[in-house]
Amino acid sequence: MHLPDLNSIWFLLVGVLFTGYAILDGFDFGVGILHLFVKKDIDRRILLNSIGPVWDGNEVWLVTGGGALFAAFPGAYATVFSGFYNAFMLLLVALIFRAVAIEFRSKEPGRTWRHAWDIAFSVASFLAALLIGVAMGNITRGIPLDSQGDYAGTFIGLLNPYSLLLGVTVVALFAMHGSIFLVMKTEGELQARIKGWVPGLIGLFLILFLAFNIATFFQCPDLVAVMITRPYGFIVLALDVLAALSIGLLTARGYEFGAFLMSAATMALLMAVLGISYFPHIVMSMPHPGNSLTIYNCASSSKTLGYMLIIAIIGVPIVLAYTASIYWIFRGKTKIGHVGY
Repeated sequence: MHLPDLNSIWFLLVGVLFTGYAILDGFDFGVGILHLFVKKDIDRRILLNSIGPVWDGNEVWLVTGGGALFAAFPGAYATVFSGFYNAFMLLLVALIFRAVAIEFRSKEPGRTWRHAWDIAFSVASFLAALLIGVAMGNITRGIPLDSQGDYAGTFIGLLNPYSLLLGVTVVALFAMHGSIFLVMKTEGELQARIKGWVPGLIGLFLILFLAFNIATFFQCPDLVAVMITRPYGFIVLALDVLAALSIGLLTARGYEFGAFLMSAATMALLMAVLGISYFPHIVMSMPHPGNSLTIYNCASSSKTLGYMLIIAIIGVPIVLAYTASIYWIFRGKTKIGHVGY
């Protein structure tokens, strides 16, 4: 039996960390995207308090994933973060405004004050989700790299139709994920209203997901060719669609936690499909595939990867334990009391 090498293991670990971030911060973004669709101040406070104990902890996964990418594949980190610099700065601004809106929104009782921060929270969440999707779209499609592996394109070039389509698809995915989380955390009339949104959001996501896959067939023939040689990728893709379709059934039957797990599985399987079709690349070059960055030509030394793996074996369970404990402590329905947002 052929055992995976350290480079392959770190490809998997980086993927797992970013998948964890997408699942956990994804429902935060989804709550923000849906925030303006509820009108009562008390309902908006419930939405904020549903993510209040966990949203900042969820972002630990982004920091951990970025750190792992920097340490394991510094060449890819340098290329992506320099090439996407303007986009990442815009993403950082959106994340900052989202955090400030959550903290400041209920500091004053004035209607204008709260409405302004409600808009900031929702717009920042939408923009962050869109930018994450656009970044993923460019990575999937491939970006222009020179012979040194440096980004040779422009910021405007990142805003191509294919990547924007994935950006909108990710917005729909996060909105669906957030609505399912809210069904799990709310009750009464508010829960019934949000539950009514779930089928439409699932349908919107599946339509956009289908459109994105059709676009991928034409825009990314190399990825399609790889998938054909790895037919198990189509099995994972089919499971992904089944997981998304099961969400509505589980929600309708009152299995709220099960629906949330299927929503998380939908996101994890999506990342798995990308990983299966992308391996062993980290950043694909388009239109010059020979300039692509792989897990071998942009990786740290084997000794570095080995030491880091030991650190990961110790550190990742700590992050998992912290995350699990926070969610266990704040389990159950969200109530508005004297302490909260």
